[in-house]
Amino acid sequence: MKLALPLQVKNGIDRRLLRDVMDCRPACNHHRNNVNSQAVGFRLNHKNEMIQLSIITKWRWQYLALLLALCVLAYFSVQHWLGPQLDVERVQRRDFVQSVVASGHVESPHRVDIGAQITATVARVPVNEGQSVDAGAVLIELVPDEVLAAERQADIAVLQARAKLRQLVEVQAPVAEQALRQAHSNLDNASAAYRRNQDLFKQGFIGQAALDDARKAAELADAQLRSAQMQLDTTGSVGSDYAVAVTAVDQARAAAQAAHARSGYASIRSPVAGVLIAHNVEVGDVVQPGKLLMTLSPQGKTQIVIAVDEKNLHLIALGQKALVSADAYPQQKFSATLIYINPGINAQTGAVDVKLDVPDAPEMLRQDMTVSVDIEVARRAQALLLPIAAVHEADSAAPWVLRVEQGRAVKAAVRVGLRSGGLVELLDGLHEGDQVLPVAATVQAGQRLRVNATAH
Repeated sequence: MKLALPLQVKNGIDRRLLRDVMDCRPACNHHRNNVNSQAVGFRLNHKNEMIQLSIITKWRWQYLALLLALCVLAYFSVQHWLGPQLDVERVQRRDFVQSVVASGHVESPHRVDIGAQITATVARVPVNEGQSVDAGAVLIELVPDEVLAAERQADIAVLQARAKLRQLVEVQAPVAEQALRQAHSNLDNASAAYRRNQDLFKQGFIGQAALDDARKAAELADAQLRSAQMQLDTTGSVGSDYAVAVTAVDQARAAAQAAHARSGYASIRSPVAGVLIAHNVEVGDVVQPGKLLMTLSPQGKTQIVIAVDEKNLHLIALGQKALVSADAYPQQKFSATLIYINPGINAQTGAVDVKLDVPDAPEMLRQDMTVSVDIEVARRAQALLLPIAAVHEADSAAPWVLRVEQGRAVKAAVRVGLRSGGLVELLDGLHEGDQVLPVAATVQAGQRLRVNATAH
């Protein structure tokens, strides 16, 4: 609800307000001018301050960059003065075994090659590769028809030879004896007729021709007698015909034995107990002498054959012990003894063949299995050892090392001994616990350095 004022009052108030407003206008204009001047001054001061602040910021970053460069320069200067931080090797003292390491394969002292002795067709193969067989076990059976026929033929030849011998003894010898008697009788008659003709010739009853005929008849009878005697002699126990007949019998018997033996060739048997390591025949194959059918590894001693580098030839000797592990079973190790060193060296590989005897071969060992061999060639108790990678000119007559002394690399001559497994025995020049720089370290003798906290 609005209250209504009298018109006089309202007009009085309006006039007073108008007068007050008119009286205040100059003051407001002055105040406005002061405010404007102050705002302009503030803007000028703010601009100057911003310019100064940007200048200060620009130089501050340059100062910081310069300070950072000085710090980096000081750091690298200190690092250069202290030297590089490197790993080192420490000289250790412990028992040391020098060994020659080589690889090779398992081998039996000899292998048995199985082949056929006759030409025939394979009827049966009762064994498989890798199977163990006993001595005399059948490996291959051949079709025996041909050998059985040859066997029967040989038996018949023996019977024929015996029959001829009987014929000689029972027929030819008696006939020769009768012929000899007849020859004796003929000679007696011819001799008597010749004597009578001689008497008649002397008496003149016959001529010279008749006498000559009688003489010839007597000589012929004598010749026939000698021939009959010889025939009888040849049929006797010491005669040539008898010897030929006996020899024929013996020859037939030998041929029969060979035929019987050849019949046994139809079954190919294992000559010794062992393991079948090769199988090159199947049922139906036609085999012939000279063709390899199977290979048998006999039971008995097992040997290891390795190739040793000729550089290590002076280290190995007969009787040295070795530790062997098969590549297929690296955790199972067994012992062996060096028994043979080949006198010749392979010109292509520069290696010498060495054989080791395995007295107690493990069951897992197989023919031709690849093995690794460590041959113990020397042993030292509590030797000073250093990785060979830390020895300079290790193969020369004057090896040396870089030893760490008071933060510097110092060259030190050493005398080395046994080597094995990346380690070398130190005979002189260093002591246990000495720190030595590896050959790969890029430092010179006398140069400062720092040892890495994680060094060996």
